[in-house]
Formats: sequence, C-alpha cells, structure tokens
Amino acid sequence: MPDLKLRIHLYRAPKRRDMNSGGAGELLRILRDGRPRTRADLAGITGLGRAAISSRLEPLQALGLVVPVSDAASTGGRPSARLAFNPTSRLVAAADVGATHATVALTDLSGRILLETTDRLEISRGPEAILDWLTMTLQSHLKTMKRPATDIIAVGIGLPGPVEHSTGKPTSPPIMPGWDGFDVPAYVQQTFSAPVLVDNDVNIMALGERATRWPNEDNMIFLKVATGIGSGIISGGTLQRGAAGVAGDVGHIAVSKAAGMQCRCGKNGCLEAIAGAPAIAAQLSENGCEAITGNDVVSLVRSGDLAAIKAVRQAGRDIGEMLNMCVSLINPALIVVGGSLAQSGEHLIAGIRETVYARSTPLATQNLNITQSETGPEAGVVGASILAIEYALAAHRVNDLANRLHSAGHGHANDLQKVEPVAQTSQPLSGGVGQRLHSAFP
Repeated sequence: MPDLKLRIHLYRAPKRRDMNSGGAGELLRILRDGRPRTRADLAGITGLGRAAISSRLEPLQALGLVVPVSDAASTGGRPSARLAFNPTSRLVAAADVGATHATVALTDLSGRILLETTDRLEISRGPEAILDWLTMTLQSHLKTMKRPATDIIAVGIGLPGPVEHSTGKPTSPPIMPGWDGFDVPAYVQQTFSAPVLVDNDVNIMALGERATRWPNEDNMIFLKVATGIGSGIISGGTLQRGAAGVAGDVGHIAVSKAAGMQCRCGKNGCLEAIAGAPAIAAQLSENGCEAITGNDVVSLVRSGDLAAIKAVRQAGRDIGEMLNMCVSLINPALIVVGGSLAQSGEHLIAGIRETVYARSTPLATQNLNITQSETGPEAGVVGASILAIEYALAAHRVNDLANRLHSAGHGHANDLQKVEPVAQTSQPLSGGVGQRLHSAFP
C-alpha cells in the first residue's frame, strides 16, 4: 500500500517538572517525539543520574521500543551513543466501522498506516458478522506482513453509535440492531490477546483529524456527515464523551424543517431525517435523479447537477441550524466537516457557514474556522490507532511493565501485550500521537 504521508504530530519532550518519578515510561514519552537523544540528554531533561537513566532504558531496549542509532557528534573521547524510539517494534490494529462501510488497518507505534482494507459492510448485519470480518482481515494483514499476532499490542475500534467507553459496549445504538450491550472487547480478544478499546466513530475521527492537522487546537468540533450525522467534541483540551458516551450525537437533535418527519431512530424531527445522505438521496430520487447512496449524491454534485448542488447546500443550512446551538454552548475555535458528503466540496460547507455565521453571536464566530477535513477517510482509522497507542504506551503502564521485567530479570517480545485489562477512564487531553493528545485517552 502506498504511504499516505499523513503527518502525525508526535510527543514534544515534557518539561523537567512534568517528569514525575522519571521512570521508563517517562523516558519513552520523551523519545516518542522521534528525536534521537544521548543518555546525557535524557539526564538533563529528567534530572536523573546516568546510572538511573541506564537502568530505566534497559527494559525499553529489551522490548525493542528503544534502539541505538548512529553516533552523536563528540568533542573528544568516545562518541556518545544516541537512542531513539522504534515505532516498528510492535503493531496496532485499528478499525473504523461506519453504518455502511468498514476500514481495518495495521499501523506502527507512530500511527502510520502500514496495510489497510476498506469494504462495504452494513452495520445492521450484527456484531458477530462485522467483528469476524474485522479479525479475519487483520489476520490476513499479519500474514501478508509476515508478523505474528503477538506483535499487536492493542486494538482500537470506532463504531457508529453511542459506546460506554469504560466497557467498550454499545449503548442503545439507534442504527445497530443486535449491538446493544454486546461485549466487543471480549469478542475480539477471542482472537487477539491484547487490550481492545472501543469508542464512537466520530470521536476517533476527531482524534485522528486533530493529531494529523490541528495538534494545537484545544477547542474544536469534528462533524461527520454521511449515512448518519454525528460529532466529536474536544473542549478545553479534553475529548468529551459525556455521562453515558452519547456526547456529540447531534444527528438526532430536532430541527424545525424536519418537524413531523420520521427518522430511522423511530423519533420525529431529527436532523438526520432531512440532512443525512439517505434523506438527500431519497429527495433527489423523487425528483428524477439517479441517487441511492451518499456516493451517488457526491457524484451528482461533482458532475454539476444543479438539483444535487441545491439539495446539498440546503442540507448544509439545516446542519448549520443545529451547529448554531453547539457554537453557543461550546464556543469552538474550529469546526471540521468530514464524512462522505463532505467530499461534495464547498457546497455543503457553504450552507453550514451561511447559517452559523448569520445566526451565532459575533463574539462566538469572529475567530471561528469552519473547514473541510484534510485527513479525509483516514481520520477514523488514524484516530482508532491513536486511541490504542496512547492506552498501551501510557507512562504508568510502561513503568509497571518495566518493573515486572526487572523483577523477572528478563523480558520477552510478547510482554508488551500483558498490560492490565482495559479500564477506560477519561483524562485531560494533551496532543497528536504524542503529548498534545496524551491524556485524552484511557
């Protein structure tokens, strides 16, 4: 697969006062920015002595997470060996499952996609069918790359509905029959004995977009407009999941134009009932256009079909009515629009801007940027990878592993999988596949 060349922003070295106990996990945290450093460099950052640095580096080197690189320049005497993070030492499995499609990838520990497969897959087929496809595809990828399953240190999955993040179980998802309460982590762990983290698909898209394109933005909304409509909210530097994991489920907010129209969730008046891809396609089909799916709508818009352009522009206005409320409540500096309908170009975003800028207060919109996703279809799978990486390589987990290896007197290649069972709790956000996103994850 060609290199997608998504620039993922890695850790910046933490300041000395942020190093806490200066364990192996904190040293790895420093090195994950990709810059090789000498032991003297690490001692200067952490305040630890050379002997302490060496003892903390030993388990990281035993696991292959840190490797020596070409010698640093020396002013005399023996050259100082430099050490660097080795992102290829392990793999992460990432999956972005939408209402009508699924993407599965293997990435390295920097979040770079190594091998990826996308297929049309209806979420309504149920959890066993979808997750069986996911695990079999990952096994095929491993075979292609000639890597063992034990190289996978964590699995990140995004699903198109509310998820109880602490358990990884979907919670009353409106378009996912058979998924309610299903133990996704346990099912996947029948195949891969690694931690499995599950979140709403738009949350992971928000993480992926931020990591690749907006690492310094602490207040943003990622809006997905496709078969469904949803948002991932980062406010004050923290990914907002809400009390039950339904924060950002904006597609089922009632809007005036949808009054009396039934949504597929069973309620009336939802935004999705008039601005989701199936609703737009149905409207165009009634007017004689050949449109069944969101991709058909995008194709018509790109071909210059005036009816399709008008319908997408109006959908943008309707979405803007909902976003106007979000702008007043959350006050984001950035709204990124992604999903399949965003591929229709400026027509959708123009409608959104028209309504938001007209109806929101000048103070809330004077610096508000509303733009199309730059990461595109890869945002979800990159975000799922980040979710898994930040869990597995969290400093306290690496410290615990290092302590266990030290007590045992040796380490094995598979030990990195042996982190404690997933206990997913929200923490403050700090950046990309790195410090700015560090604490957004469990």
